[in-house]
Amino acid sequence: MYPLEIVKPMQEELENAGFISLETAQEVEDIFKKEGTTLIVVNSVCGCAAGTARPGAILSLQSEKVPNNLVTVFAGVDKEATEKARDFMVPFPPSSPAIALFKDGQLVHMLERHHIEGRPAEVIASNLAAAYDEYC
Repeated sequence: MYPLEIVKPMQEELENAGFISLETAQEVEDIFKKEGTTLIVVNSVCGCAAGTARPGAILSLQSEKVPNNLVTVFAGVDKEATEKARDFMVPFPPSSPAIALFKDGQLVHMLERHHIEGRPAEVIASNLAAAYDEYC
């Protein structure tokens, strides 16, 4: 578990952009019962989360079409919520950071760490915007 003073600014970066932080398995289950599209960011303290995953996810929201629901879980902090979110991401292995798009509770697009690491935020945003155009 990471100290709150380290994690809080990283959570707030997404929350300030409209993402809701999920902290329990029940909150994760409830979000996937909603109709429409849901973007979930598996947040992390790593450099690629700070440099590209969070900024890319936020930048993607400037697209014409965007998901109905924006949520995040924090790996290494919200253990129960993160595990439950990853259950919905099967067959993909656990990855932090990760960004997944769901439509009516079904996984339709996934960015794992190896898709994020080393790529600029603009590339992440463009990838997500293309998924939004298709599914939102």
